Amino acid sequence: MSNSSNKAQDLFNGFKNSDQVNSLMQYVHSMSPETVSQLSSPASTEVQQMMEHNIIGLLGGLPSQHFDVEITTNRESLGRLLASAMMSGYFLRGAEQRMAFEHSLMSAESSFEAE
Repeated sequence: MSNSSNKAQDLFNGFKNSDQVNSLMQYVHSMSPETVSQLSSPASTEVQQMMEHNIIGLLGGLPSQHFDVEITTNRESLGRLLASAMMSGYFLRGAEQRMAFEHSLMSAESSFEAE
């Protein structure tokens, strides 16, 4: 099991004993560790950079090399941050797939017009 998969499982295990039943968390728990690891890894560096920018924007943008930044929160707020990051990730992945589809469609159209 990879290190990122271990981190994801540790995070999700914290929610396992929660009083609230969360269908998304149950769904994630039903996935294999390999699937969780694959879903946890960004598909491209562009998506990773955009996700980092988004999370920094949510948490605050003080540069850590100049400030001793410490963030404290409760489980509910952390869950909301995780949900927001997941939704942003799904949106960015969908946008990335759409961009690739449009590029291949334009490429196919231009090669069709050239014939």
